[in-house]
Amino acid sequence: MKRRAAFIGLVAFATAASAQSVDVSLISLIATPREFDGKQVRVIGFARLEFEGNAIYLHREDYMQGITKNGLWLDVERLPKKSAASANNRYVIVEGVFSMTDKGHLGLWSGSIQKVTRMDPWSAPK
Repeated sequence: MKRRAAFIGLVAFATAASAQSVDVSLISLIATPREFDGKQVRVIGFARLEFEGNAIYLHREDYMQGITKNGLWLDVERLPKKSAASANNRYVIVEGVFSMTDKGHLGLWSGSIQKVTRMDPWSAPK
C-alpha cells in the first residue's frame, strides 16, 4: 500500500513538473529553437498586438524598425480581451507553448508562442 501511494505521488509530481513553464530568454528561443520546441515557456519582451501582427520582440526598437526575426508570433486568442489590451505596446511577461515551426502571418517571425495563458505587464524590479 505504501509503494502504491508513493508511486501515485511520484506520478502526480512528474505531471505537475512537466506543466510548469521554463524561464527562458527570447534570444535562447530564437538561437536554439529545437531545445524548446513544444515546451511550456515563460519569456519577457516587448508586446505588440495588431491585426496579423501579434508578436513579442526582444526590444521596442525591433518592433519600430520591423525586425520581425527578433520576435515571436503570439497566439493570444485564449486571453481575455481586457488582459491583452492592457499588455499591448509595453514590456510583458508571457507564458505559452513554444513552436519552432509556426512562424506566424506570412512566416515572418522566428517561431511562435501558442496557447498563451499569461500576458501581464512587466516592470523592472525596484
